[in-house]
Amino acid sequence: MIDFEFHSPTSLDQVFGLLDQYGEDCRIMAGGTALVIQMKQRLSQPGHVIGLRKIGSLNSIESTPEGIRIGALCTQHQIISNPVINKELPLLAETFRKVATPRIRNMATIGGGLVNGDPSQDPPPSLIALGASAVLTSNSGDRVVSLENFFIDYYETDVQPGEVLTSVLVPKAPAGSGAVYLKFLPRTADDYGTVSVAAVVSKDQDGTCKDVRIVLGSVGVTAIRATDAEDALRGKALTDENIRAAAALVKDAVDPLDDFRGSAEYKTDMAEVFARRAVEQSLASIS
Repeated sequence: MIDFEFHSPTSLDQVFGLLDQYGEDCRIMAGGTALVIQMKQRLSQPGHVIGLRKIGSLNSIESTPEGIRIGALCTQHQIISNPVINKELPLLAETFRKVATPRIRNMATIGGGLVNGDPSQDPPPSLIALGASAVLTSNSGDRVVSLENFFIDYYETDVQPGEVLTSVLVPKAPAGSGAVYLKFLPRTADDYGTVSVAAVVSKDQDGTCKDVRIVLGSVGVTAIRATDAEDALRGKALTDENIRAAAALVKDAVDPLDDFRGSAEYKTDMAEVFARRAVEQSLASIS
């Protein structure tokens, strides 16, 4: 790993000053689980690293009228164990429990993972399915970006120069809805999924689909929202036939790559299977 100078500011104003001073020669570190690997592999070679750990305002979780605000420095373990998350957003707790190992979950942060932009990580499909937004802060104030639009390309996000992801805002789950996150793991339990799917489904009193959001991971350069499949279900009876027909449309939305976790064809087939299962299990979870 190359030599670099580490900075440990205690306020966001100090962070903005360092970003302005060092520009493209610096990187921000939250938990460090992704950045350290990139630096060891020489995929990133900054001369300056700005650690955020001493900025206490970035590691809280609070309920607001807009939803649950999760500070960017909150670790994955902190999210899993938080009573507000477990009560209001059980899908998130379920999702983060499926990330890697306890050692990683105790270090990795929600903000650092999102900014890393890895399309195979677990949280984005569930966060997008829940309608979450990233709060990006700079000297000019806050800019709120829907996570559906936050991921641009492989390891590329909408964070602009001078901006820091400071929190994630997640609307509370709709009343009468069910949700699930499924991860297909043909290898080890701590691996990335070959395919992952998050679904949030709500239904009307007559049993028809009131709303549905289906988001897939590991099958494209970003997490993919299956809008055609959603449109095929919304307003329709939630029958086995309709669910299967909607899930079949997922195959046209994904664009996976061949790798050691499976061929593109195999991943495409599994995307359909797991999208169907996600909708079915979401329905079954509605109380």
